[in-house]
Amino acid sequence: MFALPFRKEPLLRKSGYSLLATSISLALMPMAGLAATTDKTEDTVIVEGTTSTSNSAAQSQDYSVPATSVGTKMTLIQRDIPQSVSIISQQRMEDQQLESLGDVMENTTGISKSTTDSDRSLYYSRGFQIDNYMIDGIPTYFESQWNLGDALADTALYERVEVLRGATGLMTGTGNPSAAINMVRKHATSRTFTGNLSAEYGSWNKQRYVADLQGPVTESGNVRARLIAGYQDNDSWLDRYNNKKTFFSGIIDADLSDTTSLSAGYEYQRIDVNSPTWNGLPWWNSDGSTRHYDRSHSTAPDWAYNDKEFNKFFITLKQRFADTWEATLNATHSQTKFDSKMMYLDAVVNKDTGQLIGPYGSYGAGYDYVGGTGWNSGTRKMDALDLYSQGTYDLFGRQHNLMFGGSYSKQTNRYLNTWANIFPDEFGSFYDYDGNFPETQWGQQTVAQDDTTHMKSLYAATRISLADPLHLILGARYTNWRIDTLSYSMEKNHTTPYAGLIFDINDNWSAYASYTSIFQPQDYRDSSGKYLSPVTGNDYEIGLKSDWMNSRLTTTLSVFRIEQDNVAESTGQLISGSTDSAYRGVNGTVSKGVEFELNGALTDNWQMTFGATRYVADDNEGNAVNPNLPRTSVKLFTRYRLPAMPKLTVGGGVNWQDRTYKDVSTAYGTWRAEQGSYAVVNLFSRYQVTQNLAVQANINNLFDKTYDENLNGSVVYGEPRNFSVSANYRF
Repeated sequence: MFALPFRKEPLLRKSGYSLLATSISLALMPMAGLAATTDKTEDTVIVEGTTSTSNSAAQSQDYSVPATSVGTKMTLIQRDIPQSVSIISQQRMEDQQLESLGDVMENTTGISKSTTDSDRSLYYSRGFQIDNYMIDGIPTYFESQWNLGDALADTALYERVEVLRGATGLMTGTGNPSAAINMVRKHATSRTFTGNLSAEYGSWNKQRYVADLQGPVTESGNVRARLIAGYQDNDSWLDRYNNKKTFFSGIIDADLSDTTSLSAGYEYQRIDVNSPTWNGLPWWNSDGSTRHYDRSHSTAPDWAYNDKEFNKFFITLKQRFADTWEATLNATHSQTKFDSKMMYLDAVVNKDTGQLIGPYGSYGAGYDYVGGTGWNSGTRKMDALDLYSQGTYDLFGRQHNLMFGGSYSKQTNRYLNTWANIFPDEFGSFYDYDGNFPETQWGQQTVAQDDTTHMKSLYAATRISLADPLHLILGARYTNWRIDTLSYSMEKNHTTPYAGLIFDINDNWSAYASYTSIFQPQDYRDSSGKYLSPVTGNDYEIGLKSDWMNSRLTTTLSVFRIEQDNVAESTGQLISGSTDSAYRGVNGTVSKGVEFELNGALTDNWQMTFGATRYVADDNEGNAVNPNLPRTSVKLFTRYRLPAMPKLTVGGGVNWQDRTYKDVSTAYGTWRAEQGSYAVVNLFSRYQVTQNLAVQANINNLFDKTYDENLNGSVVYGEPRNFSVSANYRF
């Protein structure tokens, strides 16, 4: 088979207590009495790419994943990637019931969330918004203004989610120096008919059903098929809210020869939401005091809806040649449509009468509306082609690795809207509002955005073995980026260098350092109406990684520094002759911090993910960048199968973050919205009734903590305590 990690020499691993204890103590604290993972402590030579039969069942339930191509597009074990990587396995998603991409990101080390309303959330890493979402390595570029539900993708369709933190120019060409999210699709891998059926019931009338079936199409099994289908219907803690989701994936995997494989498939998702909120609840009374609500309170009217439909076609062709080389061709076409009619409120409340008062100062003089209604619709189309090869070569008596390729993508965005203001007398008292607000007599929709972005890239990277313990990764990506809109065109060229150095301290520990540059085109304009130049900068990272039991347990300790120039900052004024805000480019934005993660098997019965992050991000004047995001966060989730009751697995975790705030400009001055530090505790348990049937129970937010996820002049509460029970049948 094609080797996974690029290590020529066999890896010498020790399976005794002493090595595990050393790793775990860095993450948590000294732990007495930790059992060894095997009965013997003798050295075992493990040939890479192989697993022992006795451990295969345990490894299939690991939280760790041995190898990945995220970061460099070369298939490496995590210890050989000179950047911070988190991989969320299928088992982890099942245990914690992470059923959407957003659920995964909320529980991933170093990622924080800012929630706009009931269905829109933005995710951040190291202080900056994540705008690169990839499927099998092909990115879709995300615009926060038109949040089309990328984070709502259902994880039942994916084998794992990979998160590469920091600048990702070698992988994506453009993007914020935050993170890139890569979803790896499930494939038809079984040569016998097998499947998985699950049903779930939970709080707020949640019902969820998923079928995952795969098997051979031909007698030899060289052609296989996999079908995944699911349906979910749930209400919410919010009044009047309902969400229906349908998803489907069909894929064919074929071994055309001993060296050639082909995959082709289709993916569909539809999400229909009734009475979604658009923005949150008013944060303040007009006297500056803070408002408090029952978490069920909703600003959504009865007629509001937000519907999305995703269609994706994809094909992958792989060809192995010259023993150690493999070429991969990926092609995809995706189309996302949305249609929504919603209402938002953006005001303060007269505490005595309930009358809404506007505006916030950022709207400028002459605006006295307290909200609005909007009918928005549109389509995003994405066509992409990616061709690359990877393999080994010999030079100066040593073996090295090389990856090179090229890609082309075309993304078209066309969005329409019409809207109407809501004035104070029209709305009446906020205290009397119960969702009964008349629907707007909608006018004709007009074009709000119509643009096409082309991106052409050439890239290459090599991993050079300088000495047995020392490896150097050098790479670069050339990007030609062009956008065409109704009013302007802009084209930019940029070469992104990448360098990483890895030193193997011993068989389990490595130290690394890496550098890459930042290139992010932007659509903000200055006061004269001219578009700002792209954001540029540098990303530096050093760290220490460890790898135990043939990658069943990994740890990473990283220190990073991100420097950016020409970052858009609002001037507080309008563009001349326009109602759009004017921005200026600011140099000297810096984010720096430290991250730690432990992930995988502590023993065959014990799995754990533990991550902690601390960073600061400031502009050139020392002002905090995005202070509404936590500077310090800790995320822990663990499961343990009881040796005395091997059919019973128990687990749980906690997510903690420190205080956050945001200074909001209002017509009455600048007021500060704050959220104190808080922790959310989750529990789960699974019982294996028979060899095929398992039942599971999950409780989220065990102590029913109330917290706000918005901090932008409105209140959006996190979900209260909730539960679910599920049954899973595998055959």
